[in-house]
Amino acid sequence: MTTELVDAPPAVTRPISKALPFWLRTPPKRLSAPRPAPTPREIRWWVGVVWLVLSALALGFVAHVTLVGSLQHARSQFVLYQDLRSSLALATTPLGQLDVDGVLVPNGTAVAYLTIDAIDVAEVIVQGTHASDLAAGPGHRRDTVMPGQEGTSVIMGRQSTYGGPFSMLAALSPGDEIEVTTAQGVSRYEVIGIRQEGDLLPQPIGAGEGRLELITADGIPLAPTGALHVDAELLTEVKETPAPVFTQAVLDPAEGTMASDPGAWFPILFWSQWLAVAAVALRWVRSRWGMWQTWVIAVPVLLALGAATAGATMAVLPNLL
Repeated sequence: MTTELVDAPPAVTRPISKALPFWLRTPPKRLSAPRPAPTPREIRWWVGVVWLVLSALALGFVAHVTLVGSLQHARSQFVLYQDLRSSLALATTPLGQLDVDGVLVPNGTAVAYLTIDAIDVAEVIVQGTHASDLAAGPGHRRDTVMPGQEGTSVIMGRQSTYGGPFSMLAALSPGDEIEVTTAQGVSRYEVIGIRQEGDLLPQPIGAGEGRLELITADGIPLAPTGALHVDAELLTEVKETPAPVFTQAVLDPAEGTMASDPGAWFPILFWSQWLAVAAVALRWVRSRWGMWQTWVIAVPVLLALGAATAGATMAVLPNLL
């Protein structure tokens, strides 16, 4: 009798997870369908558009205040300095409200050079005190005499935006000297006082005397509480003073202290419309190109339009900011 070896049935193996006690088992992962991208018919799609517009405006404003405006101011001062040197050499620099041809001096024309060693200020002064004029540098109020002449000459400048040329004006103290170069030569002034809104005015000047008044915003940068005035009396000889052809009564209100330019709303509307169109377009493209590909294009476009909108908005803000 022969015996045959019968293979033993293979051992049944169970998954490790089932062999473990239930408190050590890993629960199976549930596969969830990807969340569909929002469409223009959904509220969250438009919320994304509004978020893009507001973010671009905020970043554009910060970029304009901290960098873009300062670069524009530096570029304007460089060009104005060359223009002033040329006009002084050709004897065509304005001496009053009219130029050498008997025409009103255009706003933005370089008329003088201001230096204040005590606060390290060296700026070309332009004619006019509109917000757009003060973006280039300190501005001479057109209804007042030129520096060095008989009477009070008023110079206004920004506190914090566009380079903030008058940011340290409050640090001046009585006795500090101010020097202004015009077509009539160099005039030196001595600071006699600093005043804020509501303070007493200085004593009126007499015949044959000159005074310089520097004005900027007072208080926290971008949140002014009023205007700051620096009064300085003329130390050098009074220069010949042309007769004025207009007074403060006919001066444009937008050239006043802490004034805004109501005519700047059209550029704001123009750039804000393009910003809104770009936000809608980029939101729509994101659902087709993907997030990273869209953001490579979106960031420069939105920042550029945001900065342009912020730059246009600066004209409707107080001109001494």
